[in-house]
Amino acid sequence: MATASASTRGQTVQIYNCRVLRDGQIFDDDYLWMRDGRLLNPQHCFWTERCEPDERINAHGLLVTPGLIDVQINGAFGVDFSADFEAMRAGGVTRAAQGLLRQGCTAFCPTLVSSAPEVYRQALCYLGPREGNLQNGAAILGTHLEGPFIAHEKKGAHDPQVLQSSVTGVADLEAIYGPIQAGGTGNIVTVAPELPGMLDCMKALAERGVVVSLGHTTARIAIAEQAIRHGARFVTHLFNAMGEFHHRDPAIMGLLGSVDLPRPYYGLIADGFHAHPCAVRIAYSAHPKGVVLVTDAMAALGLPQGTYTLGDMRVEMTEDAVYVAGTHTLAGSAISLAECVRRFRKFTNCSVVEAIEAATLHPAKLLGIEAQKGTLQHGADADLCFFDEQLRVQRVFIHGEPVDHIES
Repeated sequence: MATASASTRGQTVQIYNCRVLRDGQIFDDDYLWMRDGRLLNPQHCFWTERCEPDERINAHGLLVTPGLIDVQINGAFGVDFSADFEAMRAGGVTRAAQGLLRQGCTAFCPTLVSSAPEVYRQALCYLGPREGNLQNGAAILGTHLEGPFIAHEKKGAHDPQVLQSSVTGVADLEAIYGPIQAGGTGNIVTVAPELPGMLDCMKALAERGVVVSLGHTTARIAIAEQAIRHGARFVTHLFNAMGEFHHRDPAIMGLLGSVDLPRPYYGLIADGFHAHPCAVRIAYSAHPKGVVLVTDAMAALGLPQGTYTLGDMRVEMTEDAVYVAGTHTLAGSAISLAECVRRFRKFTNCSVVEAIEAATLHPAKLLGIEAQKGTLQHGADADLCFFDEQLRVQRVFIHGEPVDHIES
């Protein structure tokens, strides 16, 4: 393949005077080069192309990291991905994606709660994968289908009328969702492994490249271990909507201490309400390389406190969290992913690198996209966050372009 000439390639930009998170380390007084939405190898630019940057950006000593990735988010900025079809037709997905981008989240998996088949047919038309840029907002990586193949006893805020009690194969899931393929519909599918027929179905999903996640489940440790053997790789919002830990049968949480099986990645809502800070610290201590910070946010993210919808349910956002209206049942959060990073570091006393990688590298590895996202390796997408010493977002780049009006 011929190398692009200087007349056809895009503008070359150098970011200098920055601290860079790369290869699990922070390098002081470093720099990055980017062009056409990708990070460049500066040695190639200097020795092979012999080019100078067209633009130089002074980072003023800020920490530059990959953009944040949220693999579980139900809605944002007034848009409910499971219900607001008129809003989505009118550009609501873009409005939500642009709002997330201003908070430092450069890629996400829109999440659909348990719904009727017609809801999936309508919603998934607007939630397919698309690249991130200034016009689209944060990139959509594919959907996270959370239910309806979950345990009634652990339904949480999910509608019990639509839950499915058994499965005979992937065709049963596709009868609800439509065609399932990795990187699109069903990038992540949350299921309860104890449902009759589900273990074999999980294996078939994993063979298609779908990330199978365990959640909203009564499964004890024996079934949880079988689920790992059948291809499960993720746990949905650890501690929430699952069997409680017991020292003789630790249930799903016991997977974090597995010796003979691969330990799964696990989602954590580090808002301090979905899981006590001590519980967050215990999970991190058991399996630090598996934590994936998620918001589980709903439409109220980015909006004032008040009453909103999640699917067909009314929910109330308080200063603490989001609850099913008139109850104490948690229905999600309205916290930004950047705030989750800050609280996770506070709860665990982990390093800055570990806190950032829990919302960048780990979700990228979960999805198998770590060559493009969640990293600052040469050739990766130029999706960047600039953090100050308090880990507050100061600047964001998407596909190499600066984002205006940051919400830190």
